[in-house]
Amino acid sequence: MLASVDTRSVSPVFVGRADELGALDDALARADAGEPQALLIGGEAGVGKTRLVEEFASAASARGAAVALGGCVEIGADGLPFAPFSTALRALRRALPAELAAAAAGQEGELARLLPELGEPGTGRHDEEGMARLFELTARLLERVAADRTVVLALEDLHWADASTRHLLSYLLRTLRTGRLVVLATYRADDIHRRHPLRPLLAELDRLRTVRRLELARLTREEVGRQIAGILAQEPDPAQVDAIFRRSDGNAFFVEELAVAGNQGCCAGLTDSLRDLLLVRVEALPEAGQQMARIVAEGGSTVEYRLLAAVAGLAEDDLIAALRAAVNANLLLATPDGDGYRFRHSLVREAVSDDLLPGERSRLNRRYAEALEADPTLVPADERVMRLAGYWCHAHDPAKALPAALDASVAARSRRAYSEQLHFLERAMELWDSAPDEVRARLRPADYTEAYPAPRPEASLRYLDLMAEAAVAGRYCGERERALKITKRALRLLADDDDPLRSAWFWVQRSRLVRALGRGSGREELAEAQELVRGLPPGEVHAEVLTHAANWFMVHAPGPGAFEAAERAVAYARMVGARDTELDARQILGVLMVASGDTEAGLAELAEVKDRALAEDIPMVAVNAYVNLPSELEAVGRSREAMAVLERGVAFAGRHGLPDSQAWIWGNLAESLLSVGRWDDAARAFVDPGRMGLAVGAKGVHAILRAELAIARGDFAEAHEQLAVARDCFGSHHHTAQHHLPLARHSIALAIAEGRSEEAADLLERALDAGFQPGAQRYVWPLLITAIPAATTGDLLARIRAASRRLPTGAAVWQAHALWLRAELLRAEGHPALEEWTETVTAFEHLERPYDLARTRHRLAEALLTGGTDDDGDRENDRDRAAELLRLAHAVATHLGARPFADAVDLLARRARLAVVPALPQCSADPVEALGLTSRERDVLRLVAAGRTNRQIAERLFISPKTASVHVSNILAKLGVSGRGEAAAVAHRVGLSPTEEQAGAEGRGALT
Repeated sequence: MLASVDTRSVSPVFVGRADELGALDDALARADAGEPQALLIGGEAGVGKTRLVEEFASAASARGAAVALGGCVEIGADGLPFAPFSTALRALRRALPAELAAAAAGQEGELARLLPELGEPGTGRHDEEGMARLFELTARLLERVAADRTVVLALEDLHWADASTRHLLSYLLRTLRTGRLVVLATYRADDIHRRHPLRPLLAELDRLRTVRRLELARLTREEVGRQIAGILAQEPDPAQVDAIFRRSDGNAFFVEELAVAGNQGCCAGLTDSLRDLLLVRVEALPEAGQQMARIVAEGGSTVEYRLLAAVAGLAEDDLIAALRAAVNANLLLATPDGDGYRFRHSLVREAVSDDLLPGERSRLNRRYAEALEADPTLVPADERVMRLAGYWCHAHDPAKALPAALDASVAARSRRAYSEQLHFLERAMELWDSAPDEVRARLRPADYTEAYPAPRPEASLRYLDLMAEAAVAGRYCGERERALKITKRALRLLADDDDPLRSAWFWVQRSRLVRALGRGSGREELAEAQELVRGLPPGEVHAEVLTHAANWFMVHAPGPGAFEAAERAVAYARMVGARDTELDARQILGVLMVASGDTEAGLAELAEVKDRALAEDIPMVAVNAYVNLPSELEAVGRSREAMAVLERGVAFAGRHGLPDSQAWIWGNLAESLLSVGRWDDAARAFVDPGRMGLAVGAKGVHAILRAELAIARGDFAEAHEQLAVARDCFGSHHHTAQHHLPLARHSIALAIAEGRSEEAADLLERALDAGFQPGAQRYVWPLLITAIPAATTGDLLARIRAASRRLPTGAAVWQAHALWLRAELLRAEGHPALEEWTETVTAFEHLERPYDLARTRHRLAEALLTGGTDDDGDRENDRDRAAELLRLAHAVATHLGARPFADAVDLLARRARLAVVPALPQCSADPVEALGLTSRERDVLRLVAAGRTNRQIAERLFISPKTASVHVSNILAKLGVSGRGEAAAVAHRVGLSPTEEQAGAEGRGALT
């Protein structure tokens, strides 16, 4: 190998970039204080991104930070999966070996997919959470390593990044919340055309407040002069500076090239083509040096010395001489580890590669591939398969490229790089018809995806087998559109084949993809699959079809059909030993049993599945049970039991790196915490949406629960925002009870709270028109109770009563809801319903539902005050009892922070002239300020309190009636009241009464 060589063409002076360095130094300071930082550095090729990163890295190292650099690798059109992260983690392991080992403890098998030095990659199952699981463990690893020492993770050349690297970076920047960590990444801004795959990621990251983007501008004329002076080690002639600045347009790399070319008297510095400028050094080399430059240019971003030697075919002395000529000309640099070579700048490599003739390029790639096949140790083991696939592809040899692409797809899958697996499988499908028959006949499936029918051991790989792997890979990496196209094409190919099992398997895939894309419920596709397996002997595909059908019925239409499908799925799965499928089907069966009223048996079945999955180490089944079992416990009012299971589930999902499943568990825990009155704990249980991976459903559930809490606490703006998020997740296609009924309930509640009675009635009518499926009673009872104030006609009240008669009351909580609804209906019809409210309160006193108990106590107090006995003594007893009920209700409202309910209790007490605990403490010493009203809104509220109409308010404040109406609506929303009368009461209570002038003006206005 060569000794270090002086590279004076790189300016020893770092010029400009003061603002950018300041931003990076500020990020480092914030990270030192424990606040993770993320920065994206963009700029055209050659503008100085790498030099900026190097200067910052040196400064950070001097301040004690551990710096880990990684670059995206371009091998033809294929980036190596996770290449920059693998390189950076290796650097981090060298810098902090003990810290990284401790941070990775217990997860070495999974993290070895990114850092093979940790050991053999695990053999865990592949599923739709596999990629998110790896990402979560990587984020946690970095947070732990950066807990006590600042770490700078720099990823270069994102424009070459593979899809898996882009996904991991996106996850990392969305989810990092702790640790002394700076993540920065560079990319070529001029390469990001409209269809470049990096463009959507940049747009996504721009929306994150935690990510800062820096765009490097070109150098000014003054900066160019300083750069030239550093390169030439003397002050340049002003005319030369003008010429180079005009020619380079301030691009730092071109300034270097032009300065050196001019200093050496090279006329290429004056040519019209910058590409010619980049090639001039190559053309000045001896032929052996030029050939070496061409070989390195086609080998990739970095080429190992031994691989170069094998491809060049030169004697060692001749090879060294050719390399020395290229290094002395500042074309090539030795890699930091001294084991290979790379171009000093990728622009030069690209220019050399573009100058190759087509036949020359394919011949070089063939030589690389043949050398690597002859000696696989020429490159690192974790890169070998991918690079071989790239070389054979660009050698245009289908006979070699097809098996190499398939090997690369298997390697990508083993790293959970499902995007790259899909890419290589699609390439294999393109090569399939071009490859010789004898090559295809020798191919064998490396694995069988999910329940796909395995061929006989001696059978060759089929084109359909590739399509099956590609469809599943597309689903795993989120490329559902591509997966759906592959699935449709496979079904067209199978239309004329007598292959019902494979056809049924592809119909199940199509059903899953259609549901995920919101193109339908997936029922028609499952019906096709069921018809295809009808009458066939039991098998894994048959069990899979029945399990998916049972799950569909459980969600959309629980009943005998769902039970039959689930029971048959369990039986078939047992017969063929498909344990995962059996346990999945048993979970469905358990949920159906609870919904049908066989509560204890159903809960026991779910608990048994959870225990079996834990004992047999089937994490995905276990984590699903941690979602389903407590959900059913909550459904029947056993919230405390649910919380105990959920807390264990959170820990389990965390240990296994299952962020999406953990988000579902946190959502269920938040629901139970809301039920038992631990609202602050519930708010803390809500997961940051960025932490949920690909789980759109979990985001929707969390948004619905956030909206419920916001409405109860009177934060209507937040409620609107969260309901909008939920609609985005569920509104268009998730017509399932667990999603659309809570969404409808809270939309109605918000409309009622804001005084939008017509809209609330319309929402109620739509919910009643849609009907309620069997087994949905846990969602229907609260919806009907919430919607009573929206039932502004006798017909709507009658429809609510009719709907309630069809709902089961098998659980104590459902019985309490039935009593509550009956009392609310009588109240809406003008009856005090004292006896019914007494029964309702008694029912809730036996349940741990403090907010519901408080609300029913408020209603009972109202009934006592408005519909009690005529006897004076009994009336006084009723008032005492009502006062106690209101005090209890107000105490709960105060504790929970339920401001609108507290105000309602306070209003009833004041109307009855009963003393209760004062209203909720305000956030400010000034109660008026705590209302959150603007100055103009306070003026409007004073006039509302004086009884003025919108037109009178408009005249008084010199605004339009429409503007006055908008102000009144905003005030009602902020105060959490339903009408002008309640708003006036709030104004009087906080001392925002009309002035004498306003009152007098109101009186005069009323007389005219």
